Order: sequence, then structure tokens, then C-alpha cells
Amino acid sequence: MQKAREYSEEEIYGMLEPYIAEWFRRKYGHFTPPQRYAIVEIAKKRNILICAPTGSGKTFACFLGILNYLCRLNASGKLEDRVYCLYISPLKALGNDIRRNLEEPLREISEVLRERQGVELGIRIAVRTGDTTQAERQKMLKKPPHILITTPETAAIVLNAPKFREHLRKLEFVVVDEIHELADSKRGAHLSITLERLQHFCENEFVRIGMSATISPLEEVAKFLVGCENDEKGELKPRPCLIADVSFAKKLDVRVVSPGSFSFSPQETAEAEDAWDLTSALYERVREFVERHRSTLVFTNTRSGAERVSYKLKRLLDCGEDVGTHHSSLSREVRLAVEEGLKAGRMKAVVCSSSLELGIDIGALDFCVLIGSPKSSTRLIQRVGRSGHSLKRTAKGCLVVTDLDDLVECAVLAKRASERKLDRVQIVGCALDVLAQHLVGFALERKWSVEEVFNIVRKAYPYRNLRKEQLISVLRYLSGKYSELESVKVYPKIWFDEKEGVFGRKKNVRGIYMAHIGTIPSESSVQVYQKSPRKWIGEIDEPFLERLERGDIFVLGGKTYKFLHADGLRAFVEPCEGLPPTIPSWVGEMLPLEYDSALDVGRFRAEMERRMEDAANKHGKNWRNAVKSWLKREYRLEDEAAEDIIAYFERQKMFLGVIPTHKRIVVEHFTDDLHRKNIIFHALFGRRTLDALSRAFAFALSRKFNMNVSVTLNDNGFILRVPREISVRDAVEMLKKEVRSENVEELLRKSVQNTELFKRRFRHCAVRGLMVLKQYKGFDIGVGKQQRSSSSILEIVRKIDGFPIVEETFREILEEVFDIEHVKEVLRGIERGEIEIKVVETPFPSPFAHNLVALQASDVILMESRRELLLQLHRKVLEYIKGGAESSPKI
Repeated sequence: MQKAREYSEEEIYGMLEPYIAEWFRRKYGHFTPPQRYAIVEIAKKRNILICAPTGSGKTFACFLGILNYLCRLNASGKLEDRVYCLYISPLKALGNDIRRNLEEPLREISEVLRERQGVELGIRIAVRTGDTTQAERQKMLKKPPHILITTPETAAIVLNAPKFREHLRKLEFVVVDEIHELADSKRGAHLSITLERLQHFCENEFVRIGMSATISPLEEVAKFLVGCENDEKGELKPRPCLIADVSFAKKLDVRVVSPGSFSFSPQETAEAEDAWDLTSALYERVREFVERHRSTLVFTNTRSGAERVSYKLKRLLDCGEDVGTHHSSLSREVRLAVEEGLKAGRMKAVVCSSSLELGIDIGALDFCVLIGSPKSSTRLIQRVGRSGHSLKRTAKGCLVVTDLDDLVECAVLAKRASERKLDRVQIVGCALDVLAQHLVGFALERKWSVEEVFNIVRKAYPYRNLRKEQLISVLRYLSGKYSELESVKVYPKIWFDEKEGVFGRKKNVRGIYMAHIGTIPSESSVQVYQKSPRKWIGEIDEPFLERLERGDIFVLGGKTYKFLHADGLRAFVEPCEGLPPTIPSWVGEMLPLEYDSALDVGRFRAEMERRMEDAANKHGKNWRNAVKSWLKREYRLEDEAAEDIIAYFERQKMFLGVIPTHKRIVVEHFTDDLHRKNIIFHALFGRRTLDALSRAFAFALSRKFNMNVSVTLNDNGFILRVPREISVRDAVEMLKKEVRSENVEELLRKSVQNTELFKRRFRHCAVRGLMVLKQYKGFDIGVGKQQRSSSSILEIVRKIDGFPIVEETFREILEEVFDIEHVKEVLRGIERGEIEIKVVETPFPSPFAHNLVALQASDVILMESRRELLLQLHRKVLEYIKGGAESSPKI
């Protein structure tokens, strides 16, 4: 991987056709940074990854060299009726934007050409997605576009369309836009094999161009884009790729805003305690920002949050039509209307979830407001980067915080964003369900040798470490070697002669394959029934059901129920009044704090602790001013927000004696009203890492002491609830011995194998791997029936050692739901003594634990009661500190 060099304006104009150069001078005058790096390299047919901010001219950086090449062919009469460039976007709407953004300049270039030479420009552009009509497809078949805009799924469909694929045989350019949306997901694994199959089909090596506004590490993403080739020794090595990193070309102005003070002292009045109810103040701050700017995008972290904020803003601003709502649960028509309203300048504000993070053209925005932490510096830059839609303008935004933990997190993320520190993506692993889908696609083309397909698939970067035994295990499954599967209606999709090492198609499989291309799982609401007497209670989302284990207690319709089991899309429960829930009902919607950002929160805590101690030694009682000056200077915090952080850390230090950091896990415990011990682990390694670590710890404890252990989790730690008689120090010592880097993967496999999480993820993998069908002979098969089928299949394949779809389910959970590599990294840090574990005895939860404790109770108490619980805990801490307790917490 090499860095691309910057070309001068003269060099770029010199390689352009004169009439294109004239048009560009008239319209733009100058080339933007990404254009100076990319246009010439693409014209020279070199692979390149372009990382540049929104509004920086990435589209022309990518396409101007291609358009120039097509125009040159057109002028010389050599432009053929075939596809020269395949543009792949993760979003259909983004593809439509690209077509509009290319058709206008082509029309203008054509006018210049007509003026100068009297020649017409005959370059065609078309969009082909699942929405494209049969008539439009037929038109493309007869007269193919020179630039075809599509999605990863449709690209795979086109590859298996016998007639149209011939138009791709001489393909010369492939563009993958918003590549960060694909690199760490199964859509990316799917696309990577599609590109290698396409490359094998094409006569010549095509140029690969990747684009993103925010992604890291660039070298890994570049490898994902270009895949691998064989060197002289026949060994795999990444294809060459240039990297044009101009992500710093646009200025970013992000501030952290607090709606009021989150702190008070015991001496303050009851009115001061109302400062803790900051909901109204939060909406007022958002209203102020909206009124101050011409157009504002307001981001929330959930769809329900977007609806709430939008409703409140409409009432506060008294201009309902000028405030829009945008999220993935709304109809396509509603979303398009909002996007067009923004672009046309008719919208004063739009409240959205993550649906407008990507590069859909929504015109020039003035400002972005983020309510609560976006949980990732990368996501923060993506969101704020939607404002100031040109390189000359600064992208401006603010984070409106919701509590003290959110304040600390947002301060750290804002600094990371200003320093352009991105969270690293983890390239998706070797997904065997995706491989199964593509092997059927291979078989539809012709008879293949296993060796040939093995060599093609391994060139896809996610599959570079694929073992031949894995490929053969998938071929065995697809060819019906496990005859017992026919009893649950899983039939062969291919034939496979293992002795000769060849495979090919079965009859009547093309329709199944075409209907199931892709990786995005179907999801639905789960109906909740009381077991006895049987009656319908309500419904929950599938992601929430994934979190439930037998015996878990949750709230629905204001009452508590114990989860018994699920059958398809039905969950069966029994009432259990008086018992607190073990899992909040909204937990499935939470965005996870990413690993790299979490470590920086830990570093911030460590630095705060050091500066507080140093300032106290140097300035005595006036130490707070020194720390406050540092916070305001380095983190650009308002005076009140800086004071809140200082008070928060001071109380934690005075109460607990120690601050949890990225190098120090602090364990404290308290006994609740039902005499159960709650062990609190303060740890900062990202929620996916903590999710896995807490499950491994809970499984080890339950196995050692033969008891049930419930888990409560957030981004700053987790609580394990155990019987009162358990010694915390003994339990921690046992966990250090029993949960280790070399065995944690096996522990996690055992801990999840009988959970709803595993059952749901198995269904997703089984549908991708064509074991469970979601459509047959034109009829849709409901998600509930899919789940029942997958449950029956799972009972059989569990008994088959190393069955590929079962193994893939484990891999998906460990690598994509959890973060197994960072779990191992944390455990290795503990084993080497680089991360210490301190056990502290306390009379009640420390300040840093309050949100976790409130989360534990969040489904049995109203919002007002939750605030009262936090206030009670806060008062206890203040009284404990003020009263000078007889003994400090024991460490």
C-alpha cells in the first residue's frame, strides 16, 4: 500500500480532453484536495482508496478520470455498447444521487463539445437495484449503460444473469462508495467474493476505487477493497493500492453543551435538586440551536428517540411542517420527501437516527446537533460532517449531554474528533454462510473444480485464511451429504463429486438463489404470551429477545414477567409481580461505545486523577481552578460542565479512594433490598468487549458455585448479581484463574449455545446459507415460520461435529456481536499485570456506579423515580463524604 501523490492543476488539466478541461474551468476553477490526488491515478488505471470529507468533491475525484476516458473513446468512435464502470453503493438512495450528480455535468460537457466540435456525447448512465422494473432491465440488456450504478446485492444478481453479465466481460472500473459501511459486515464479505468472481470472469484486471469520509485503518480497508493476488511463488499477497488520505481537508468545530448542572451539594435547596431533571432544559437548548441556524440536523441514537425529539421540537417551535423526522422505520416516500425538503431549503430542522449519516445528498446544512454520545469518534465526525457542505465551510456541531457519564464521554469523543482519531474497523471474518450462498452462485455458471474455486475465493480479503477443509465442509452440506437434513426439508442445492474434486448445479435452484442473494436478515416483532392461562400480553423486538435467557425478568405493559422460552416469533412468560427485572426492555436499541473510544475515556480518567493529585499538591485548596482551566482549554468545555466533571471525579475519589481507568478495573459490591449481592466491575473496553467479558465471568461463576448469575451492562462496566453468601474477593480470584485468554472463547461458546441469541443468529446464518428459505416459488415465508424451521434444523445439526452453519453462528456471535479479539487482549493485559484489578468494599454504590444501578432498576420505576433513585444515591455519597466516615473504603 502506497500513499498517492498530489498532482498540480497543470498536470490534471493536461491529461483532460480540452473541452472537459474548459468545462471544469468554467464551472469550478480549481481542483479540490481529493481530486488533486485521485483523478490522474484513476486515469492511469491504478487502484486507489480515497478518504475525504463530505462535500469535498469525492464524486468527481472518482469519476472525472473515468468520464474523460469514456469521452475520448466516444470522440474516436471506439465507445462500445458495454459496461465500462460499475459503481456500487450500500444505499439505493445514494445511487440515485450519483446518477443525478453525473447526468448534469455530462449534459454540460456535451454542450461544450457541441459548441466546439458539433459532436454529441453518447455516454449512458443507469441505476439497477431491486426497484428497477423489468422493462428497464430489458432496455439495459439491449442498450447497456456505460456506467452502471447498483448495490452489492444487485451486483451479485447481475453476475449470475447469463445474458447481461456478458456486458461486464470487459469491465474496466469498479467504484465502491461508503466502503466503511461494508468493510466490517457480512455485506462486505459478500461483495468481496462478488468482486473476485467478477474479476475471474472479466478479460482484464479492472481498476478498484474505494471512497469514504471516515475510516481507519486505511491500509486494512485498502486490502479489503483490492483483495489478493498470487506472487511468483504462488503465495497470496494484497494487490497494489494507492491511498489518498485527505480526511483533514475540512475543518471541524465540535462543542460539548450541557443543558444545566448535574451536581449539587447537601446544603443546596430542594429547588437546586430540580437541576437533575434536565429534560426540559435539553429541549430548550436544542430549540435555541435550531432557531439560530437556517437548517439543522438533529441526531438521536434510536428511532424512538427521533420521534420523541421531533414531536417536542414541533411543539416548541410551533412550525410542524418545517420540522421533519427521518429513520429506517419510516416509509421510503416519507424519507424521500424529508430529504428533498432539506435539499430545497424548506426544512428548518430534521430529527433522525443514524439514517442520515451516510452521504445521501441533502444539500448544504448549517449545523448538526447530537443528543447524547454517538459512542464513536468516527460516527461523531460522520454526523457533524454533514454540515458545511463544502471544503471552504467548517463543519459545525454540538453534543448536548444527558448525564455525567455522557458528559465525560462526549468531552473525550469531541477531542478525539478534533484530532481526527477514528475508531478502527475490524474487517469482517471468513463468513461460511456467505460462502455457501456464493458456491451455489458458482454452480449456476458451470461445473467447477474445488481447487479453482478455492483459489478464487481466497483472493477475497476476508477469506484469505480460508482452509480447504472449511470449503469442503460447506460443499458437503450444500450437496446433501447429511441425509438426515431431508427430514426437516433441507435439500441439496448442488452436486459434489468429492473424489474428483468437482461440483455443479442441481435443477430448479436458480430461483431460490436469486430470491436469497444478500446478507441482511429479516426481522419482525415477537408476540409475548402468558403461558398459563394462555393469553396475549404484547410484543417485543427480536434484538431484545436475543438478550433474554430462561428465567430473565422484564417489564411489559407496566408488569413484570419471567421469560420461559420462545417458539418461532412467540415468547412465553409467566407473571412474577414484586421481582425486579434483570434486563431493561429498551436495551436492544442501544449503540455500543467502541473499543478505541472507550480506551480514551479510560485515559481521560487516569489523566484527571493525576492532575487532581498534582494540583492538590501544588495549589492546596485552590487545586480545582488549575484542573478547570485544563478542561476548558483542552476539551473546550463550558465553565459549568468543567465544574461538573471535577465534582464528579472528586466525589468518586473521596468515596472510593481510586478512579477506574483503562489500566485499572475496580470491583465494588453492594447488597440490595432482596439481600442479593451485586458485584460491580468498572471497566472501559467498549461495550461489545464488556458484553463478552461479563458473560464469560457469569458463566464461570454459575458453573463454579452452581447458581444463577444475572448481568446488567452499560458502556462503563457491568454488574453481576449473585447470592449474598458469595465472597467477592474469592469470586474475583477465581475468575482470574478460570477465565483466561486461552480459554475464554470456549467459555463463551458454551455460555451462548442454548440462548435465544444463538437461536436467532443461527436462523440468520441458515437463511444466508440457503438452509432456511424466506421465499419459495414466489411466495414469502414469514419470519415466524423461518424461526420454527431453523429450530428444527438446529436440533439436528448440533449433533454434526463442525457443521459449517453452526460454526459460522459461533463465529458471528464471537466476532461481530462480541469483540473476542479485544476480550483476549484485555485478559492478556490482566495476566501480564498490565491491567490491575482492585477490589473495594463500600457501604453503597460509588458515584461512577450510579447509572449502572439505575439501569438495573430502570424497568420497574418511572423516570421520575429513577431520578429520585439517583438523587438518593448521590445524597448518600455526599453525606458519607461530609460525615467523615469512620473508615475509608477498604482496598
